[in-house]
Formats: sequence, C-alpha cells, structure tokens
Amino acid sequence: MKNLFTPENAAMLLIDHQVGTMKLARSIDRAELIANTRALCRTAAETGMPLVLTSSQETHFQGMLIDDLNEIAPEAYAARVKRPGVVDAWMYDDFKDAVLATGRKKLIMAGLTNDVCTVYPAISAVEDGFEVQVVVDAGGSPTQVADEMACARMSANGVVLTSTNQIMAELATDWSAPAGAAIQGIMYEEILKPLVEED
Repeated sequence: MKNLFTPENAAMLLIDHQVGTMKLARSIDRAELIANTRALCRTAAETGMPLVLTSSQETHFQGMLIDDLNEIAPEAYAARVKRPGVVDAWMYDDFKDAVLATGRKKLIMAGLTNDVCTVYPAISAVEDGFEVQVVVDAGGSPTQVADEMACARMSANGVVLTSTNQIMAELATDWSAPAGAAIQGIMYEEILKPLVEED
C-alpha cells in the first residue's frame, strides 16, 4: 500500500480522554475503549512518534485525563494542552501550534466523544491540508446513532476512519522489524491477550 502512515511521518493526537468524558462513551465497552487508548498511547511513546494530548475544562465534570496516559507518557501528559472550553480543539491556538510543532502532516486522532470532541478537529485539520485518520474504537459517543452520524460526517469530509488494530498494523508495516515487533507486543498485551488466552 502506498502512502502509509508510519512512526516516522505521523503524529498521534489523543483528545479529551478524561475521567468524565469516558462516562459519556456508551457506544463502546469501556474496558475496550481504555485498552485501545492505552495501545495508541504506548505505540506513540514506544516508537518515538510525536504525541499531543489535550483536555477540556478539567475543573468541570470532564475531569482530568485518565491516569493511564500519565503512566504511559508522563512528559506528554505534563505538556498536555488544557483547553478552557473550545469545542473544536483545532480552533484553539495552543493545540494547533502543538500539532504544527511536530512537523507532521499525517495525523492519527482519537477522542471522546467522537460526536463532539473528535469530529470537528478531524474535519478542520483536513480542511487545512492534513491527512487525518480517526481511530473510531479509541473513542465513542453517548449513543450508537450519534457515533454513526459522526463517522458519516467525518468520512464525507475526507477523514479516513480506522480501528486501533488496523492503524497499529499500518504503523508496524513489518512485524519482524524492530518497530513492528514493538507494536505487535503492545497489541498483544493491551488488546489480543484476553482473546488468545481464553479457554
């Protein structure tokens, strides 16, 4: 496949994976959502990909970013962009500047919720000439209909929709290469292990 996203040409953007917004994602199992988010964060951290984290209104019901992100990527967590309330993170200069500073034109996005926090910056980034893949199962929405409408809107506006395993495989390219082996290990530990080891 041509035009692959790789650890050398893409950046990972995780948007509003906060303790409060996590409760709003009813279109996906919470344990699966957390596992997928952890897998993406670890993939960025362990392959050296630029990782940009952002949160919205931490002192409101949204709360802090989940502890997993601090555990996996403490530097990115400390440098997270704290938005005061701008819904479309791309419209908040500090976030956009942090993304521009990565120097990457290929962006992997995941966020909570897909129908509010992810749909707008994904479309806005495409409008500004970036290639964007949204990892749908590392996000969610309050209802299945809301999630489907967000995905339809993103797809209609040039955003590529993907899943956690799919984007990790694309980033790996070759399981036998050093980066591919590392990503395969993350995928197994965070996502596949319960499936492989179940009776």
